[in-house]
Amino acid sequence: MPDARTPVIPDFITVHLGVPDDRSAPNVTVSFPDYIKNVASSEIYPTWPENAIRANIYAQISYALNRVYTEWYRSRGYNFDITNSTRYDQSFMQGREIFENIGQIVDELFRDYLVRPGSVEPLFAQYCNGTTVTCEGLSQWGTVPLAEQGMTPYEILTHFYGPDLNIVRDAPVAEPIPSYPGSPLRRGMSGNAVRDIQVRLNRISNNYPAIPKIYPVNGFFDLTTENAVKEFQRLFNLTQDGVVGSATWYRIAYIFTSVKRLAELDSEGLSLADVSKQFPAVLREGDTAIGVRVVQYFLSVVSQYVDTVPAVPITGVFGPETTASVRAFQQLAGLPVDGVVGPQTWNLLYQAYSGILEAVPNALTQGGVPLFPGTVLARGSTGDDVTLMQEYLNFIAGSYPEINNFPVTGYFGDQTSQAVLAFQQLFGLEPDGVIGAVTWDAIASVYSDLKKGFQVQPGQYPGYELGEGV
Repeated sequence: MPDARTPVIPDFITVHLGVPDDRSAPNVTVSFPDYIKNVASSEIYPTWPENAIRANIYAQISYALNRVYTEWYRSRGYNFDITNSTRYDQSFMQGREIFENIGQIVDELFRDYLVRPGSVEPLFAQYCNGTTVTCEGLSQWGTVPLAEQGMTPYEILTHFYGPDLNIVRDAPVAEPIPSYPGSPLRRGMSGNAVRDIQVRLNRISNNYPAIPKIYPVNGFFDLTTENAVKEFQRLFNLTQDGVVGSATWYRIAYIFTSVKRLAELDSEGLSLADVSKQFPAVLREGDTAIGVRVVQYFLSVVSQYVDTVPAVPITGVFGPETTASVRAFQQLAGLPVDGVVGPQTWNLLYQAYSGILEAVPNALTQGGVPLFPGTVLARGSTGDDVTLMQEYLNFIAGSYPEINNFPVTGYFGDQTSQAVLAFQQLFGLEPDGVIGAVTWDAIASVYSDLKKGFQVQPGQYPGYELGEGV
């Protein structure tokens, strides 16, 4: 698919002349308009009212484009885009006669398709003949009386698919680019392909909560992303190497399409935010974002072990102090010294932080709190890190009643998420209910400050009155 992941009208479409698993059945590749002409001539009658014919052709175009866009068959290892089996797809009869009026209408409409408002993918425009077979989508024979009543093609379509329906017109014609970027993605890499994987794994984790949430979704293939990939691979019987090769990429694509129901009439929808290019190429002075906070946190930790890298306050504002610290790190790492955090600087900074985690067990920040373990905690997470954060939050709740106490279980469930949200709102952090590097450091720091406040030093007022017998 194109980099922007927006649908295009393919020059050609490959049709499997049989059911998907019939390996002996041949494939044929035809131009997309010729394919739609064949389908329409095979499934509807040229004597029907023109508006009924047009409504059916819109549905047939959208159905086929959905198969191409979601890589429904290719993501499962098939070498075709669609079948001619009406059990699975649309009728296609190789060599059949094309009705003249149908061919003319297809030539006019083949660049138009149906879409739900706010979604990107072509609608999976399910339909059936409406006589021997009925379904939730369009009834082919049912379009005829509606057209005879004077309904327009759009009115006919909304009668069957609902009023929340748009028609995309004059879509570009191009050869779809396979979504797989062409080479494996692994820890240390960055870019929009990495971001695509992060977005998809986070959505899949809603259905498969053993997959840890990735936060922030920023296009950087870090330890959190690697752990999420490994867990996905474990769940779906792939080699657990944390590398997104072709097999893992397309399995993620297929499961993502399935959980989002993108190839179903009641699709959850693929928003523009799901597919747009949002990889932050650079962070520089003047920027304010969660990514700036993460960079500042990593720099502060590195500064504890490298004298030449000055510590910076974690403010989320990329100011002169952050620029100076970045420049010092770049000089240390042998990078161009420009004070700008691009992919190369980010990757080496993250590697430096990860190296500290591995080399210094139970490492602490300058404030004496545990370092972020490198794995984001979210709903479904389990283990000692979850237990620690639950203990910290419960202790903090003693001073901040906005945070509710909850059982310490080592499992990150709804109550933990609500406590994290309340903490984030109290302390001015992005309220997402997820414990990433910045939230981890904030929780641990507040806990440490409160804990020290409760530990009364010799000669310090104990907080209660002393009397006889005390």
